[in-house]
Order: sequence, then structure tokens, then C-alpha cells
Amino acid sequence: MNKASILVPGILAAVLSGCGAMSTMAPDVPTAIAVPAGHQMAMRQVGAGDLTYECRVKANMPGSYEWVFAGPNAVLYDANRYPVGKYYGGPTWESSDGSKVTGKQLAVSPGPTGAIPLQLVQANPATGSGSMMGVTYIQRLNTQGGIAPSDACNGSNVGAKQTVKYQADYVFYKAR
Repeated sequence: MNKASILVPGILAAVLSGCGAMSTMAPDVPTAIAVPAGHQMAMRQVGAGDLTYECRVKANMPGSYEWVFAGPNAVLYDANRYPVGKYYGGPTWESSDGSKVTGKQLAVSPGPTGAIPLQLVQANPATGSGSMMGVTYIQRLNTQGGIAPSDACNGSNVGAKQTVKYQADYVFYKAR
């Protein structure tokens, strides 16, 4: 059994079973995170792993505290449940072929209850040769888990970090 199946029981299998044959048909998504015309879906991967949060003082609010997103650490899987890369801080999506892409968040849309939001990222030019070359946009869809910890964040634990399990589909687009 792979680590992702252990991390989020049943979810990886359910999401991957929906990946099936890859097509260039864009998924139906909220308008806020729709990819602009002129781009088509190039690949879809499932990311499963951890999101790290850190307890910090709220900006411009001394004496108030909150859990702040500190970074991701996930394995990327193809439709056959084969690990094909990783996702980590930057944000960075790195393929096992050595190519990688970073990006900037453009928009979010609410995710399911108890899950992180859906997201649209504009990709920077990729480095390395491989599957990430030419990626222009990335959507985060079908999110499961990953929301900030419910534990107290206060003056006694500022700087503390907690990881939360999550999973999401990452849909990569390239210009037509």
C-alpha cells in the first residue's frame, strides 16, 4: 500500500478512479478559477501529503494570534497511482523527469466543507526539460482536508508548527 493511501484512506483511490483517460476537456469549475481562453488541459495529477501551519501573531493586531499557512509537502500521482513528482513550497510542482514549475496564485474559490479552497495559479516559465515545460496555469480542484488546525494558537505557542493531511487534484494547462 502506498503512503498516500495510508494518509487519506479511500480518498486517493476515489479521486484517481475519476482521473481515467486524460482528455483535453477542461473540468467544470467556478468562474473565479477558470483558465483563460487559449489554454488546454495537458495533464492531471493527484497531490497527497501535508500542509504545514505555524502559530503567529496576527498582522497589525498585537495580542491576537492565528494559524498561518507555512508550506506544502506532497507526492504527485498519475491516474495509475504511480508517483510522478512532488509539490512543495514556492509553490513548486516538480516532475520526476526533472522539470519543475513555480507560480503565483491568481484566485481562489471555496472548497468543500472542511477542505482548503480551490485555486488558480499562473505558472512561471518551467525549468528543466520534461512534462512541466510550457505549463501556463495550474488549478487545484477536488480538495480534501488541509484546513488550519483547530488547536489553540496563542502567546504560549507562537512559532509552533502543525501539519495537516490534505489531498487535491492538480490540473496543468498549456497554451494551444
